[in-house]
Amino acid sequence: MSEPSTMDTPLKKLVGEKTAKALASHLDLHTAGDLIYHFPRRYDERGEHTDIRSLDVGEQVTVLAQVQRTAVRPMRQRRGNLLEVTVGDGSGGLLTLTFFGNQAWRERELRPGRWGLFAGKVTEFRGKRQLNGPEYVLLGEGGDGEAAVNDEIEEFAGALIPVYPAAAAVPTWVIARCVRVVLDTFTPPEDPLPAGVRASRNLVDLGAALREIHRPSTKEALHRARRRLKWDEAFAVQVTLVQRKHRAADWPARPRPPRTGGLLDAFDARLPYELTAGQRDVGEEIAADLATPHPMHRLLQGEVGSGKTVVALRAMLQVVDAGGQAALLAPTEVLAAQHHRGMLDLLGPLGRAGELDSAEHATRVELVTGSLGAAARRRALGEVASGAAGIVLGTHALLYEGVDFADLGLVVVDEQHRFGVEQRDALRAKADQPPHTLVMTATPIPRTVAMTVYGDLEVSTLSQLPRGRSPIASHVVPAAEKPAFLDRAWRRLREEVAAGHQAYVVCPRIGEGPVSDEEPPPVDDNGRRPPLAVTEVAPLLAEGPLHRLRIGVLHGRLPADEKDAVMRSFAAGDLDVLVATTVIEVGVDVPNATVMIVLDADRFGVSQLHQLRGRVGRGSAAGLCLLVSEAAEGSSARERLDAVASTSDGFKLAELDLEQRREGDVLGATQSGHRSHLRLLSLRRDADLIRDARAEAITLIEDDPELTRNPALAASVAALVDEDRAEYLEKG
Repeated sequence: MSEPSTMDTPLKKLVGEKTAKALASHLDLHTAGDLIYHFPRRYDERGEHTDIRSLDVGEQVTVLAQVQRTAVRPMRQRRGNLLEVTVGDGSGGLLTLTFFGNQAWRERELRPGRWGLFAGKVTEFRGKRQLNGPEYVLLGEGGDGEAAVNDEIEEFAGALIPVYPAAAAVPTWVIARCVRVVLDTFTPPEDPLPAGVRASRNLVDLGAALREIHRPSTKEALHRARRRLKWDEAFAVQVTLVQRKHRAADWPARPRPPRTGGLLDAFDARLPYELTAGQRDVGEEIAADLATPHPMHRLLQGEVGSGKTVVALRAMLQVVDAGGQAALLAPTEVLAAQHHRGMLDLLGPLGRAGELDSAEHATRVELVTGSLGAAARRRALGEVASGAAGIVLGTHALLYEGVDFADLGLVVVDEQHRFGVEQRDALRAKADQPPHTLVMTATPIPRTVAMTVYGDLEVSTLSQLPRGRSPIASHVVPAAEKPAFLDRAWRRLREEVAAGHQAYVVCPRIGEGPVSDEEPPPVDDNGRRPPLAVTEVAPLLAEGPLHRLRIGVLHGRLPADEKDAVMRSFAAGDLDVLVATTVIEVGVDVPNATVMIVLDADRFGVSQLHQLRGRVGRGSAAGLCLLVSEAAEGSSARERLDAVASTSDGFKLAELDLEQRREGDVLGATQSGHRSHLRLLSLRRDADLIRDARAEAITLIEDDPELTRNPALAASVAALVDEDRAEYLEKG
């Protein structure tokens, strides 16, 4: 009898060195536990076969199909024969399997009527979809494929056939065979879920769930197994977030209550417009948080242009009134400089302490970036260290050693998804006591994502746009099908410039030189042409459709002073058109810009497009956003663009984005290069389960905050939501 295996047993002891090496190198599976938690991505069912008609070219697939006919013909370009096997799935869809060379034995094996699993990459030849030289395993002699033909394919004898995430070198049936070997000796770990939770939520035990998800006896048993394993994932995430929130509530922080007659009151009195009801309500929530002896940990979300910056500035002024300092961390120098100029304009004399025209309660506003000269840096750091600068704005340069605060009371993180938890912790560590933290995002967050990814933050939402913001009309320009529409787009841009307005042209790529974080790789997996680049498009526009217009170029590879000069020129109206990358995605505020043309728009995500178009229509004139794409009508890329064009509701678009993104990306499965065990939970489909898991987590953590009475659960949570995952959950 074989020795029992545990979660930590190396696979080479169970499946042999060669297979274990393939599993490790191609799928990052090393132990019995890794393999047991490598769940099937779907199940093929006899009689409910894969719909071949739905396969996409370029997709790596495993299909369950029946051989219809075979044909052998000589190859034209070289000696030998080509075997073509036509298979079907019973739905009317047909797929051609091609085998090169003299392989008469395959013709005898692949007889009409045989059922099999066929795996390979879908290609297209003369309008027909095919798999070239696919891996396959045959399932039986007759037409129904119910009987297994030998031990190697015994795992497919049941009604439900697991299909695993696989690799070309390790097809799904090899994984299934290895799983069978491991399950024969596997001893499941102690069930980490408290017995009371299992009973109250009617959940099967862990051992049964792990067996049934790989070798389901019935559909009902499979459903119970998946539900239990989803619970483990949701519960681990919620326990982590509730623990973090619980610990934060115990930290001491210096209260920063409002002060009557101070800087904030003076600022409110000189604001040139009235705050929206939403800005007032959220401002009151934040003001109350700042007045408590516990650190505020709040997320402020709102549409592009909803007025988050003013809300944040009012919070910063409250902290300055209470004797502290406030720091705003921005992801780019362009945005940090934009915030600096914008806040100085809004504050006026209130932000010029020490100058001749300063107001009575004034403070200083300092900008700290990596591109500051030595003398300017020394002066700025002196103002920060002495406390003379009540408001400090900057990029990651604020995190460096040598940037010291007199009394850091509030950290505001703008576009916080761009910063890692270590970066924010480094800034918070510059305070003697934990500072209050306000994180802001202009990407609207669906309820389920907020519950799962931001569960340790209080969430405030700004849904109203301030008065004076104009609507933005968006349209898709199908450049491949209707080139005349693209010509019309350039004419439309010229019309706006002739009317005294300005325009953006956005490209996905910078151009020659090393690839940066703000651009996709030059060629994608399907071999499409490189995305259009700023440095290549700008001269073509200057010589062609935008001849004689004043064109500027902005991207992340420009020196900081050059970027700032370009933005100043555009803001001052000295440029008609700014050709840029996504460096303008956040924070760039030029009210006179009314039109944006996004080239290769299908290369951008839904949320990114929504963010980008928020750069126009920021003044009294209506905005126009034209999404130029060569994506074919009916394709998923085109449908995505049509959806963006059809609504300006960021929350609807966020739901669409969630629907189209892989769940793993949302939960961090592919963020750090480490494998994640968060594999089954769907934020879109499992909202009720996530809500129930959160309720149970709150009850448990109130009774056992550090899980000292639940060591198995503590270990399970650490495995499912490791440090990298916890960081990603906090980053969002």
